[in-house]
Amino acid sequence: MVKIGNLELGEFPLLLAPMEDVSDPPFRAVCKENGADLMYTEFISSEGLIRDAAKSVQKLDIFDYEKPIGIQIFGNDIESMQEAAAIAAEAGPDILDINYGCPVNKVACKGAGAGILLDIDKMVSMTAEIVKAVNIPVTVKTRLGWSQDTIRIVEVAERLQDVGIQAISIHARTRQQMYKGEADWSYLNLVKANPRLYIPVFGNGDIDSPQKAKEYKEKYNVDGMMIGRASIGYPWIFNEIKHFLATGEMLEAPALEERINVTKKHLDFSVQWKGEKQGILEMRRHYTNYFRGMPNFKPFRTDMVTADTYEQVSAILDQVAEVYADYQFQ
Repeated sequence: MVKIGNLELGEFPLLLAPMEDVSDPPFRAVCKENGADLMYTEFISSEGLIRDAAKSVQKLDIFDYEKPIGIQIFGNDIESMQEAAAIAAEAGPDILDINYGCPVNKVACKGAGAGILLDIDKMVSMTAEIVKAVNIPVTVKTRLGWSQDTIRIVEVAERLQDVGIQAISIHARTRQQMYKGEADWSYLNLVKANPRLYIPVFGNGDIDSPQKAKEYKEKYNVDGMMIGRASIGYPWIFNEIKHFLATGEMLEAPALEERINVTKKHLDFSVQWKGEKQGILEMRRHYTNYFRGMPNFKPFRTDMVTADTYEQVSAILDQVAEVYADYQFQ
């Protein structure tokens, strides 16, 4: 049984990665229904929380059916992060997560996210203060290092454990790699081989199929996996991985009716939570994956990503159901 604090997550939990403009309540809802064991919010700016910025505060919205859930924060000032952690904890999450992995310039080049990998001592000090600020388990998501020649992930995991984190998720790329090249999970093996490390280690990066999940589970000895980009528009990946790990067999791909039902459920919640205009706008990134592989689908996708109203999108989805009624996914 993998545990974070007193939170039991099963023998090999699958986590939904925190993804900006993706891991919102509507998306988390469909991932939870399809097998995600633990989910994280989009990452939230510590400065935004302290200033009571509307966008940051809205990201604190969590719901009972999502539990267990973690709220993730980022920032580069220790006092601000401490204060933001306390604010986030009041929203009632099961876990508080610290983002030490975001590679984008506007975050990392300000010393937050993966930027703090250039100052490991500050990373450890900040983590220690955040652990003191809250009464819930603190976890960390990070990368291997800033660059290939600055990788110190074995040391980092141990030092963060020693100041109180209760799990670590490691994206097996450096900041310099961004999302390019292949994730190098061999470093996760080294982290797990450290005899002083006892907290759960979750692997992240390039897990896009049940077969790869099984291969990496057996090869790299991690305690669970965090799924990010592969879940966008395809929340079924969590249950597909679980089924394959348990039986060695692939589940049938979700049929068109299932894809349309889940898309509509996602869309309904998105509009309900954000309002029609924003809800429709932010759904656009998901359509391609919900219907990936369907022949001659481009005109429908174009219609969906340019539709401005809920009624228009719903009508297009109904049209897809009619036109592709006999289509079988492989």
